[in-house]
Order: sequence, then structure tokens, then C-alpha cells
Amino acid sequence: MKNKYSKNRIHASLVALTLTAGTVLAGEVTPAPMAPAPAACDDVISGSFSSAFNSHFVSYGNDVWRDGSSLSDPTYNPSLSFDFKINDNWSFNTGVWADINDKISPSALGGQFQEIDLWFGVGYAIDKFSIATTYQSWNYASQTEHILDVKLAYDTFLSPSLTFHNRLDINDALGAKGTIAVLGFSHSIEAGPVTISFPLNFAYMMGENYYGGGADNGLAYSSLGVTASYPLTFLGSCYGEWSLDTGLTQYWTNNDVTLNNPKNEFLTWSAGLSASF
Repeated sequence: MKNKYSKNRIHASLVALTLTAGTVLAGEVTPAPMAPAPAACDDVISGSFSSAFNSHFVSYGNDVWRDGSSLSDPTYNPSLSFDFKINDNWSFNTGVWADINDKISPSALGGQFQEIDLWFGVGYAIDKFSIATTYQSWNYASQTEHILDVKLAYDTFLSPSLTFHNRLDINDALGAKGTIAVLGFSHSIEAGPVTISFPLNFAYMMGENYYGGGADNGLAYSSLGVTASYPLTFLGSCYGEWSLDTGLTQYWTNNDVTLNNPKNEFLTWSAGLSASF
């Protein structure tokens, strides 16, 4: 009797287990719900890096190193900037730019560093309109220029912009406080992977003698350029999106306003690498 009871009990247990398993399989038990994926968000911090050689150092129409028609003694100009998105409308940016060459050796800053510029600014954008205010500190030759730029732009055909470039203070007696208004346009086209742009600028010197004593007010310079940018996609994007950049810019300056240029008309070139991340 003991063996028969044990066999019956085992048989009943197997039947119950089989029925239970059949119920589970037939019912296709739904697994526990997965946690929802986090909502996608925009990058809050972005940046850019540029490593470029330039035939001339041109600062608002001023041929700083007086290279004139020469295209053979370039200067090296690296830069690094960061942009911080505050919200959909407001942003903050900061960065550094340098002018490195052996035109004065040793330089007042040491080695071949002729100038180091620092800046920070705040921008506001709504729809296609934007306005940005940027404070800059230009450090060179044992002195500092303090600059405040205000730029208005509209994202439409020809990308019009208007920049008020204000020199707030300078130690050099050759220059003075003053304002230059720059009206800019640009148009870009795609030629395969290459982006070609055509920037056009007109600058008007307002108020005091920005370029030095005796300078007239009026049209300071105009410029027309063509630039090309080729993306280096074979590098991937783990370390930013890199591109090879090159360009030519023709300047026309007014010797009654921009007093120190050796040539009123001169061509410049630039070439280098840039990255955004």
C-alpha cells in the first residue's frame, strides 16, 4: 500500500506540474514592462577648434603686419571656443585666439606669441533673428585693447548681419576709442561634399579716430572672399567633425581712413583644419 500511495502522489504531482506548464505556455505570459527610454535632449555644451595659416593678419581693414602684396610670410592663428546653451533662446560663449609668428622675435608675450585674444559673450535668438554681445581682451606688445561687439543677424537668403565693433580702451597712442559698423552678407553652395561660401563685407568708421589721429570718418574697407570646406569624414566623429578649409579674400581699403596700410588693395589667403564637437 505504501508504494502504491507514493506512486499515486507522484503521478498527481506530475499531472499538476504539466497542467501548470501548459497554462503558462498557452497564456504567453507577458514579461515585466521595460523602463521607458530617457527623453532625447540637445547638446548643452558644444565647441570648435581651428588651426589655420593666413598670409595676412587683417584686423577690421588694418593690415597689421604690413604685408601688402606679399603672400609668402604667413602667420599661424589657432583658436578654441565653447558654446553653452542656457535654454531655447539664450546662450553663452567663450574662447581664445592667438597670432603666432617670428615677425618680432622674441615677442613681448614671449617666444613667437605676438597676440592672445580672450572673449566671452551672450547671445539671444528667436526664430531667425539673433543678437549677440561679446567682450574681448586683445593682448599684444605689452598692452591690451578692450573691445565690445554687438552683432545682429537674420537667418535668411544672403545671411545679412550688422556688427558694431567698439574699441572701449587702448594704451597705444596710435589708436583711440571708436566704433566701426560692418554690414555683412554671405551665400553658400554645395558642390558634392564641398561647401563653398562667398562672404561680402562693408565697413564704415564712425565717430572718433579708430585708426589713429588724422583719420577721416567714412567707408573704411570692403572685402569679398571665397572659401571652401571639405569634410574629413574618414576620420569618423568620435573626436569631432573635422574639415579642411581654404580661402581667398580681396580687400579694398580707404587710405584716408585706414592710414597705416602699405597697399590700399591686397589679396589674402588662408588654409587650415577645423573641428566642431
